[in-house]
Amino acid sequence: MKLGINGLGRIGKLSLWHHVSRKYFSELTINVGREIGRGLPDLAACIERDSTYGRLTSYLHGHKGGRVIENLDEEKGTMVINGMPVTFLRTARDPKDIAWQANGVRLVVDTTGAFTDPTADSDAKWGALRGHLQAGAEKVLLSAPFKIKSKGMEMPADAVTTVMGINDEDYDSSRHSLISAASCTTTCLSYMIKPLMESIGAENFLSASMVTIHAATGSQQVLDRLPKAGAIDLRKSRSILNNIILTTTGAAKALSLVIPEMKSIGFIAESVRIPTSTGSLIVLVLNVQDDLENPLKRERINAIYRDYAQNSAYLEYTEEQNVSSDIIGLPQAAAVIEGTETHTRTASIAVNLDRIKACTLGAGSERTLSVPVTQAVVYGWYDNELGSYTNMLGDMTVQVADKML
Repeated sequence: MKLGINGLGRIGKLSLWHHVSRKYFSELTINVGREIGRGLPDLAACIERDSTYGRLTSYLHGHKGGRVIENLDEEKGTMVINGMPVTFLRTARDPKDIAWQANGVRLVVDTTGAFTDPTADSDAKWGALRGHLQAGAEKVLLSAPFKIKSKGMEMPADAVTTVMGINDEDYDSSRHSLISAASCTTTCLSYMIKPLMESIGAENFLSASMVTIHAATGSQQVLDRLPKAGAIDLRKSRSILNNIILTTTGAAKALSLVIPEMKSIGFIAESVRIPTSTGSLIVLVLNVQDDLENPLKRERINAIYRDYAQNSAYLEYTEEQNVSSDIIGLPQAAAVIEGTETHTRTASIAVNLDRIKACTLGAGSERTLSVPVTQAVVYGWYDNELGSYTNMLGDMTVQVADKML
C-alpha cells in the first residue's frame, strides 16, 4: 500500500522520517506543490538534515549510519530513502488537483495546516481537505484539529477526531473519510486528564485549567515584522528568538471531542510560546470535590498515573527531574508525568447559598454550605514534534491503513 503526505513542513518531514524507518508502506508519495531550491538534490539535503533532530542517517542507524538517500531522478521526481521508493509531486497546491489517483494513493496525511475545515467543499477557492477525496484518496488524516469556519455548521458524519489510545475506537472505517489526529497539546492533555477521570470520576471534577509552555512553531516570526492587514494579534508578528509570547490554543475545544465528559466541566486552556525548537510542558490545575477525612493527595495521584502508564503504550511516569531537552525524540510519549512536581492542597470552601438560584434550603442567618475541595497541579512533558505527536500520528496512519486492506 502507498501512503501520500501533503506538505513537507515540520510534521510532514518528520512523518517521512517515521515511515521510511517503519516501512509499513511500500512507497511514499509526497506533495510539496512547488519546486525546491535547484532541484531534487536540494530537496534531499533538506530531508537528510534537521536542526532539531540531527541527520536522518543517525536517526535510522545511529553512529554507524551510512548513505540513506540515493537514486535521485530529477525528471521523475523520485528517490530512494532507506530502501523505500519516494515520489515527490511539485506542481499542485490545491488538494483536488494533486495526482493521488495517478500515483495509486488511497490514504493521505495532510500536514500543511492549511485545510482544516471538514465542511468546506472540495471546490473551495483556496482548496479544502475534501479535495483529497476528489483527487482519488479514500481516507484523509489531518495532523491538526478540525476548525469549522461557518457558524452553525455541525461536524459532518464522515469526520471524526481521535487520539491513539484514548478514543481511537470511535473511528468507523465504513463511515469516516476524514480523521483528525487533534494536536500535540490535545494529545498530551488527554493522557493527563483521562487517568484521573477514570479513577476519581468525572462527576467530582469541579473545574480545570491548563497552560502549555510551548516551543516555537513555523507560524511565528524569526524577527519582528509588520502584521498583515486586518491582523488582530500583533504578538504573532514579534520575534520568537527574543520573547515569551502569549497566544491561544484550541486544546479545550478539541479535548471535548476526544473525551466527551469534559463538556460538563468548566475548562480553560491557554498557551505561551517560548524560544525553544521543541519540547513542551502542560501545567494542569484541577479542582475536585473531595472528602476531608480522606483527601486526594499527591501520592494517590502519582499512583494513578504510575499504574496507568504500566498498561499504556503512550503514557510515561517518572520521578526524575527533567528539563525540556530530555523529552526530545522520546518515542511515543504522549505525556511524561513528572511525579516529583505533583502538588495538592485541600480546603473547605464556604459557598454562599443566597447566590445559588436553585437553593432549596430553609431561610437562615448563615445560609452557607461547606464543601471540601482539593486543588491539584500536575506537570506533563511532551515532544510536540517527532517523539510524541508524529510517532502517534504514524501509529494512527497504520491503524487506518490496516482497515483498508
